[in-house]
Amino acid sequence: MKKIWNQYSYIILFIILSFSAAFVFSNKIHENNPSNYVKITVQEGESLWKISERYASEHRLSSNQFIKWVEEKNGISGDQIFPGEKIMIPVKNTKSDETQVASSENY
Repeated sequence: MKKIWNQYSYIILFIILSFSAAFVFSNKIHENNPSNYVKITVQEGESLWKISERYASEHRLSSNQFIKWVEEKNGISGDQIFPGEKIMIPVKNTKSDETQVASSENY
């Protein structure tokens, strides 16, 4: 057994590392898929801060992290959102192809 390990240790380690890397990268790819997240339609008077607070029970980010994530993924800067705009938020999508309305009347 020791002779086999000495001959093939680099190959065995390479295979283990390859599988580990493939697993990590496959999770990252799946995580960044836009269909995994909820898309909402912004209503009059909404802000990213208000939306973050409204969905606080459905994500594990602080409000600042939530806002930064939304800005990065949607190409928004400085909380510049407008009524009728559709934005992706870091809340796992449990339904397919549905856009939710972020309206203060609903909550």
